Amino acid sequence: MAERRVGTVSRGIRCPIIRQGDDLAGIVTASVLEAAEAEGFELRDRDVIAVTESVVARSQGNYCTVKDIAEDVRNKLGGETVGVIFPILSRNRFAICLRGIAMGCRKIVLMLSYPSDEVGNCLVSLDKIDASGVNPYSDVLSLQRYRELFGENRHEFTGVDYVAYYRELIEAAGCEAEIIFANQAKAILDYTDNVINCDIHTRARTKRILKEAGAKTVLGLDEIMNAPVNGSGCNERYGLLGSNKATEDQVKLFPRECKDLVLTIQKNILDKTGRHVEVMIYGDGAFKDPQGKIWELADPVVSPAFTDGLIGTPNELKLKYLADNDFADLSGEALKKAISDSIRAKDANLVGKMASEGTTPRQLTDLIGSLCDLTSGSGDKGTPVVLVQGYFDNYTN
Repeated sequence: MAERRVGTVSRGIRCPIIRQGDDLAGIVTASVLEAAEAEGFELRDRDVIAVTESVVARSQGNYCTVKDIAEDVRNKLGGETVGVIFPILSRNRFAICLRGIAMGCRKIVLMLSYPSDEVGNCLVSLDKIDASGVNPYSDVLSLQRYRELFGENRHEFTGVDYVAYYRELIEAAGCEAEIIFANQAKAILDYTDNVINCDIHTRARTKRILKEAGAKTVLGLDEIMNAPVNGSGCNERYGLLGSNKATEDQVKLFPRECKDLVLTIQKNILDKTGRHVEVMIYGDGAFKDPQGKIWELADPVVSPAFTDGLIGTPNELKLKYLADNDFADLSGEALKKAISDSIRAKDANLVGKMASEGTTPRQLTDLIGSLCDLTSGSGDKGTPVVLVQGYFDNYTN
């Protein structure tokens, strides 16, 4: 058999436009098999078929309206003054949620973290913070003080002044707005004891701090729209987290329970090809943009559902380390054989071993999901399914 000359391959798979009620498992299966036939490749055991969360939620019809959000907020927080703290700065991710929240309150005290939000969108540069003498760890700034110190700061990529934009959104919903800037969660309690904390990955800590400080009601975004309102969609686990703007009045929520979907696709492929593939649903990748300093992960998780073969982390040796240290005196075929023998004989758990240093043992679903997010993009590629082949190969395969 000829030696394989290619390692990991990531392919975007084109699919029909998915609508509510479509047989997504059947469409994904057919699309992958049709792509394989058209492009002349074969599926292999342990290939990964990844499906973007947006088409899963769309097929589920998992939507809600701003009126649904408003009703849920009003019922849960009383409809008076509500603190809305630590939201991310995003027209797609949060603005429409804020509109719904504002429709369910008389007044919002919007507390923004600074100099940036949780995922790195900048409100003011660190250089300006340094020059101002402000201590962002302790100082609470009013909107007036923020403007005096820092003026208008438009987002580097979108050109939006999110401070003004969010204020206008709140007021356009018929709600009074007060904006403050602080990084200590309990600072909001000087204004109100009814709070929605909108942070994503730090939400459990924020809730704990507020409750310990005496807040009357504390809800995360994961507790808004976590049950249907007037027959709407919902997400029992994540609520509004992971949602996206669908229309000016509608939000597409993160997909609901979808383990059955990945298992069905896995079974379909096994039945049709005899190959045991792994399947996952993916959203945002987990990586950081070096130019804008924005961390991509605005979803609560990279992958809300996956088959069991994707549980865990990689267990890899660092080839550069072996070549430069253990086998520095070898070259050519002797070096290839020595490294191949080391890979075959490697321990089942390499954590802490020098020969694995720098191999980044992140969760497989986070690594593969990031690869898929970059492959499919967020625009008009039309490839909501990604096929990853050879990911679990190594130098010996």
